[in-house]
Amino acid sequence: MAQIIVHPKIALVDEPLHIRVTGLLPNQMIVMQAKLTSEKGVLFQSHVFYKADEGGEVDLQQAAALGGDYVGIHPMGLFWSLKPMKILSRLFKQDVMNSPYLVQLSVYNVEETINDLPKSPEATEMVERWYSAPGVTRIQIREGRIRGALFLPPGEGPFPGVIDLFGGVGGLIEFRASLLASHGFATLALAYFNYEDLPELPPVLDIEYFEEAADFLLSHPKVLGPKIGIISVCMGAQIGLAMAIFLKQVAATVCINGFFFATGRNIKYKNENIHSINSFPERIRINDLGLLEVYHILGNPQEEVNKHAFLPVERSQGHILFIVGEKDKNINSKSYAEQAMERLKKHGKSNGTLLSYPGAGHLIEPPYSPLCLASWNPFFMRPILWGGETIPHAEAQEHSWKESLKFLRCHLSPASISKL
Repeated sequence: MAQIIVHPKIALVDEPLHIRVTGLLPNQMIVMQAKLTSEKGVLFQSHVFYKADEGGEVDLQQAAALGGDYVGIHPMGLFWSLKPMKILSRLFKQDVMNSPYLVQLSVYNVEETINDLPKSPEATEMVERWYSAPGVTRIQIREGRIRGALFLPPGEGPFPGVIDLFGGVGGLIEFRASLLASHGFATLALAYFNYEDLPELPPVLDIEYFEEAADFLLSHPKVLGPKIGIISVCMGAQIGLAMAIFLKQVAATVCINGFFFATGRNIKYKNENIHSINSFPERIRINDLGLLEVYHILGNPQEEVNKHAFLPVERSQGHILFIVGEKDKNINSKSYAEQAMERLKKHGKSNGTLLSYPGAGHLIEPPYSPLCLASWNPFFMRPILWGGETIPHAEAQEHSWKESLKFLRCHLSPASISKL
């Protein structure tokens, strides 16, 4: 009798699993299926062909997929290849504390096609994928102007502090912050627009708001001072970079597919104002699938007319990790990061590191998250193209996450902070 053996069955979403199928016939052809239902009720599925060995076993750490959603040896491919049955749906967790994603793994005996799977699988197994480890606590934050959620690891601490910033969808997104807390970081998921009493769209990105958040985080008795880290993506990454430039409290900043100039709105800190780069909304394109391509709407930051928009990255005292996907179809993130690195170099600074991933798109998320090629954004009339190729994007997510954790641990350690 076929059996699916998974270890561990209950784990964090960034933890790899060892998946085996036993009790098959020698050389039996099977289809393995993974499926989960999102909190919005959208079904995500993946289907992959495997062939059992002479002993009637398929071990995903050793067996190569023959077809379906991917080919080759990919032990976690059933997870990162999940695709929505309702197209243009993005999978991201909202209730990070109280419920996991329940992923059902199934095995079917199918020789040639997956169009008509039998109603009854040969075997099934359910796994739990959590965004918070046991003992992590969540505290809703409404302190002065600050709105967000603070996630604390289990134990007395003190723990290195991190502020987590997302981009143009707004609201409060918590899944990365809770996962960071599960890895030992006191993490503040910070909202800055389109949430509670915050403005729907900020007229100016005032870095003093984010300085208040940094000071709040550092004032917590379980946070290791005197400096914090930032992890940020897209529009949030230009804020993260501005915080690295203007705030003495910041020792380490991760910028994922972001800008090194002001875009969309001005950036302000006290008496300094950095005006947004020139943009050209008439350059928006609608491709053959009806997806918005906004890649070309920004002016060239290297042209003299746009020099006013530069963030003076050379003034940053902490360390900066730029992470970019070379198949980012939302912004020219690789070029922007390279230009920021060149600006650092011209000013004799060596505090920047660039990780560039061929095949990765715009939405680089924690490991084993499905690629979101395109999805809806509440501020646009059509879904937006994000870009990426499934397998290299999955590899980029796994590697960049490990490097981000290592980067933050290294540069938020007491010994590293004391050198700044």
